[in-house]
Amino acid sequence: MDEKILHKLRILADSAKYDVSCSSSGSGRKRTAGGIGNSAPIGCCHTFTEDGRCVSLLKILLTNVCIYDCAYCINRRSNDIPRATMKVTELVDLTMNFYRRNYIEGLFLSSGVILNPDYTMEAMLRVAKALRAEQRFGGYIHLKAIAGASPELIHEAGLYADRMSVNIEIPSENNLTLLAPEKNFPTVLQPMNQLKTGIDEYKEARKKIKKTPMFVPAGQSTQLIVGASPDNDRQILTLASGFYNEQNLKRVYYSGFIPVNAYDRRLPALTKAPLLREHRLYQADWLMRFYEFTCDEIVNDEHPQLDADIDPKLAYALRHPYLFPVDLNTADYEMILRVPGIGVQSAKLIVNNRRFGHITLAHLKRMRVALNRAKYFITTKELPSKTAGLHPALIRRKLQLPHEQQQQYVQLSLF
Repeated sequence: MDEKILHKLRILADSAKYDVSCSSSGSGRKRTAGGIGNSAPIGCCHTFTEDGRCVSLLKILLTNVCIYDCAYCINRRSNDIPRATMKVTELVDLTMNFYRRNYIEGLFLSSGVILNPDYTMEAMLRVAKALRAEQRFGGYIHLKAIAGASPELIHEAGLYADRMSVNIEIPSENNLTLLAPEKNFPTVLQPMNQLKTGIDEYKEARKKIKKTPMFVPAGQSTQLIVGASPDNDRQILTLASGFYNEQNLKRVYYSGFIPVNAYDRRLPALTKAPLLREHRLYQADWLMRFYEFTCDEIVNDEHPQLDADIDPKLAYALRHPYLFPVDLNTADYEMILRVPGIGVQSAKLIVNNRRFGHITLAHLKRMRVALNRAKYFITTKELPSKTAGLHPALIRRKLQLPHEQQQQYVQLSLF
């Protein structure tokens, strides 16, 4: 590889690691004796398709030059960092060469805003268009939709990209204005709404005319930074819930704030990213997407922050003891989903199998139900309600204990 291209790749792929719309390993692992494959921190990341396949992507910025001075961003214009910009032909050649060598299965392309949003969006569009039309590239392409770009450019990009995303970053408009004065909510929401409308229209058109081109077939996503502003978890999840319900987003990604610009007094004095809080938000997001929870059931006025010590599903169960224990032989699917330790597949298996007889502990074990958690919130033929009707504070204490002590508590509670 040309040294000049390699130098740009190091800068731009490293700058792209702060965008978590797909999970990057960031690993520099060399091949060991007798092993196969290696990993480099400057190019490939991984995402997952709907059928569960892990897909390697080239994750890179078109440029890390930016006209904006967002307080939380490493690429802000006031930072003195190495800058680089890929030419369209360089990025297309790099993608195709990596693809032919089976290094990647697709491209994840984001960018700083150079000159103006239209100029940047047009350059990214040219990359996608060259890959699809000139190189006949059929792999996965994820493009960032640049907030403020013209609707025509956003629409054309949607005809070539598999997925697009518009990063809103800060959960509330007043804090976004404080930390990123050149940005505002309407500018970000406009392309989101446009993509949502386009996706719906093209889906309807394809039902009537099969040759209708695809438009962002993998949907759209966004990213929220956690901890850069004083917004609480309820504000974050309320915004995410609105995106799922109104814009039909496929994913909302949560990124623990990394204090890369510690000199900026508008930012909190953090020493490391709030990864536990990020993890709890992902768990809560999962409950909204797959477990039929509403945002208000997870966080509300009395509990605006997620519990750091226990997961949101367990916290919900402990706050609503009057709903438990749940009789697995009579309860409806929605209520079974609310039992800690029972997943979506297990809940479906319980509902389907109880048509043929009573659900027993042996059945639950075969369904891989986490009985060490679920037993406090369920009743079955072998597990009477008195073993589940413990005080929420005691249940919480038991589930927070190390595994060995927890087993001792369980044995004592059965007698």
